[in-house]
Amino acid sequence: MTKVRADQLDKALAKGLSPIYIVSGDEPLLVQEACDTIRAAARAAGFCERELYHNEPGFDWGQVLSSANSLSLFAERKLIELRLGNGKPGDKGAKALLEYAAAPAPDTLLLLAAPKLDGSTQRSKWFKGLEQAGCFVQIWPVTAQQLPRWIGQRLRRAGLKADSQAQEVLASRVEGNLLAASQEIEKLKLLVEADGFVTAEMMSTVVADSARYDVFGLVDKALHGDARGAVKNLHGLRGEGTDATVVLWALAREIRTLSQVAYACEQGQNFDWAAKNAGVWDKRKPLIKTALRRLKSPLLQVLLRKANAIDKAIKGMHNADPWGELLDLTLNLAGTVSLHPRVQKLALTRAYS
Repeated sequence: MTKVRADQLDKALAKGLSPIYIVSGDEPLLVQEACDTIRAAARAAGFCERELYHNEPGFDWGQVLSSANSLSLFAERKLIELRLGNGKPGDKGAKALLEYAAAPAPDTLLLLAAPKLDGSTQRSKWFKGLEQAGCFVQIWPVTAQQLPRWIGQRLRRAGLKADSQAQEVLASRVEGNLLAASQEIEKLKLLVEADGFVTAEMMSTVVADSARYDVFGLVDKALHGDARGAVKNLHGLRGEGTDATVVLWALAREIRTLSQVAYACEQGQNFDWAAKNAGVWDKRKPLIKTALRRLKSPLLQVLLRKANAIDKAIKGMHNADPWGELLDLTLNLAGTVSLHPRVQKLALTRAYS
């Protein structure tokens, strides 16, 4: 199977169509656009009929094979699109895909759209079977560092110009929500004057705050030491109606991991081994190591006790504002000591009294 990045897809399609395409990733907008590009190329090549299937419970895989191998009364070529909602076709689906991959129908193009496929899925028999005949379009997420550049490219495609400050304004407002960024750019096309230049002031005025907040983003910002970003994320979660218990769960889980790794290292274990034993993924090791440079075991034990007190506050067993306490916990995790240790100790003592 040819592996192609999303930005290489146009060139790959210009060289000719593959009988099978798998588009996989966790960025819905980019997955949708990649599928749109493949559909357009298929239509231009005479695949005028399209059938869409969703892999839902009870899905009949036989109808896909039957459709792929049957001639259409209305078109010589057919595009069959299959949405793998969870990226797992199941035993029957795996068998059907292997059977199809062994002999793809000559006048049929199969397009599979799926969320990010993990390593074990990519090593599965059905996926490897498709490798022999198809093209794998892997959609990678746009990182915070890449987002301003991505926005700049989208603005130029829309016929607009913006300086780096304006791009940063939009990036800060949408915080990783690519669909929101795309929608704001479409709105700017209607509002910006003929010269197409967007200033930072105009961007601030026009663009809504469409940030997509999540508890994992909150944790990562805190571990990075980005207190300001973490607090903004925390307020966003509260504003979106996120349950305080969910936020506490994410923070407490990370503090327990940090505490476990810190203790093991203090006992003489190698960091990589300690992190592995604590279940830390390789790509998160640098983040954990950075956080442990400022967060030592004594402070982490205090933060765990504070998390326990917040749990009591959420359950009504301790007279305190859970969100105010979560703010303190977030600030301390980010390296900003919000309370003197003696005051912190007194507060915790009261929580257990």
